[in-house]
Order: sequence, then C-alpha cells, then structure tokens
Amino acid sequence: MGKKLILAVAGSGKTRSIINELSLDKRTLIITYTNNNYENLNERVIEKFGEIPENISIYTYFSFLYSFCYLPCTYYLVGSRSINYNNEQQSFARKGVTSKDTLYYQDYSGNLLGNRLALLLGNFSLEEILSRIDRFYDALIIDEVQDFAAHDFNFIKSLSACKTNILYVGDFYQHTYDTSRDGNTRKNLFENGYDAYKEAFGDAFEIDDTTLSTSYRCSSSVCGYVTANLGINIYSHDDRESTISIVEDEAEIKRIAEDDNIAKLFYQSHLDYQCASMNWGASKGIDKFQDICVVLNPTTWPMVKTGNFSRINKSTKNKLYVAITRARGNVYFVQQARLSDYRKV
Repeated sequence: MGKKLILAVAGSGKTRSIINELSLDKRTLIITYTNNNYENLNERVIEKFGEIPENISIYTYFSFLYSFCYLPCTYYLVGSRSINYNNEQQSFARKGVTSKDTLYYQDYSGNLLGNRLALLLGNFSLEEILSRIDRFYDALIIDEVQDFAAHDFNFIKSLSACKTNILYVGDFYQHTYDTSRDGNTRKNLFENGYDAYKEAFGDAFEIDDTTLSTSYRCSSSVCGYVTANLGINIYSHDDRESTISIVEDEAEIKRIAEDDNIAKLFYQSHLDYQCASMNWGASKGIDKFQDICVVLNPTTWPMVKTGNFSRINKSTKNKLYVAITRARGNVYFVQQARLSDYRKV
C-alpha cells in the first residue's frame, strides 16, 4: 500500500475500497471525521466479518487524537482532560504565550482547544505518536480526508513519516466541513482548486485520482446534471438514466413530501419540518437513498430554476453536490417555500 491518497467521486465505492483493504491478519487503524461515516464503517466491517475484529480499530478523528494520541503521549505535560470545541472561543492570543508553551493550547479555564489539539500533539509528541502507530498497526486508513483542515491537515500529513502503510481516501468536492480552523493556518487549502490541493500533500504520497473516478451509485442523468451545472466532473459506471426534475405541481409536491421513501434534503434546519429529512451536508456518507428531493432555499432556487450557478459559493456548491449525488434514482428539486404546510408550528 505504501503511502497513497485516493481522490474519488461520489458513489464510486470509497467505503468498499476501504473494506477491501481489511483482513484478519493485518492490524488496521481506520479514522474518519463524521459520525455518519463512523457508523457506516462499523456496519460495513460487521457485514464483512460478523463483528469488529480485534485487529481492526475504528475511531472518529477527535477520539483518535484524544484517546490514542493525547492521553498516553501528551497528557502528562498538560494535565487537562476536557476539550473546548466552541469555534467562537477557540482562536485567541494570550499575551506573551507562544506555541512552545502548553498554555497556548488551552482556554482560560484550562480546557484543551479543539482546533489546536493536533498542533499540540505535533509539536510535543509526534515521534511518540508515530512510534505508537507503528507498534500497534500495520495499516492506517483515513476516510473523508477532504474535511481535514488547518492544523489537522498538517498533522495527518505528518503521519506519513511512520513506517506503517497509509491510505487516505476522500472527494475534494465533498469538502463541506472543516475539522477545525485557526487564523490563517491552511486558510487557502480548498480555495486554490483541485490541483493545488493535491500539491499540498507534497511528495510523500502517491496520488491516485483514476481508480475511483466513476460513480456506481449515480445514474448517467445525475452525473450529467452535476457535470454540466456544477462544473464537477463525475461520470456514471453505467448507462442508467433517471429523472431530474423541477417540481412545481402542488399535487406532486404533496406526494413527494409525504413519501417517507423519498429523503427531503434541506440546506439547513431540516428539523423544522415534519417529513423524512436531513440537511445537505449531513447526508454525506449516506448510501441508502433511492429517490431524493433537494429542497432549495431562496438563494439556490433561482439558480436551479434558471440553470445559472455562476454566483454559487464553493461551500454551497459542495453541499449541493453532496445532496444531489445521494440519489441512486430520481432527483426532484422543490422550492422550500412550497413546503410551508409541513413546517412545525
């Protein structure tokens, strides 16, 4: 395996490729970011082996930082057991305190700053962490690598120094969250485009953007819509076609809204509505939908209606890409205002 980064497209089999790397005679550490994907990976490992084998460990990213790295390697230097994940309180400067001082990584109550935990580990305990990975595992796999930002990106990049085989998997255009932010650290990691993102990994990784370049999930119709309208190149593994439609008929909207087999995907605040729903970004990693309804707010409705996406910002575009590519079958676009009857009082 060596040190490899696989950049994929939606529905191309990222999880399948990870599961195929697993065996009972190889000690493997799997790290992912979102809870959805953590649960999905657990389910797929159990599906393959009937249980989570003792030689396979699955962590969410911050649980890995805290329990595998911080507690055994760095806690004795700092003494804090709690973490502050509040983004509004994470970035501040202490007068006269630099990154060489452990106070730099704590808030005024002594809690660890979540956005600087990876920096703390990299600055004070990296060699010990690399040694622990090499001692306990034969392979390290990180899924959803596109969401690792700021110090977290630098940290996972630094793990290339371990002797263990490494596989990172992600989809650049499914970058919908940042693991953390801290001032200008890697501020432009995702702003300078796909090629610049690949270059940010340096020479340590073999970069593969062809193996998982076609979607098994999405029809040729869905892939064609995404490519033509969002400018994200994605191609279907087969010639299946499906319906992509803007729905304005009242009876059809009612049918879609009340059909629990059709997931209603909102930009945000899906819990405000009485229907089977979730938010665009949170749907990432979900692979169980057949038909979906993409609910469009006042910003995105005119774009879809006119087919003009020239003013869409990158974050919204990525989330819309995630939402549309959840579909194995049909995609229905509905204006959010037309679902007012289903809004909770």
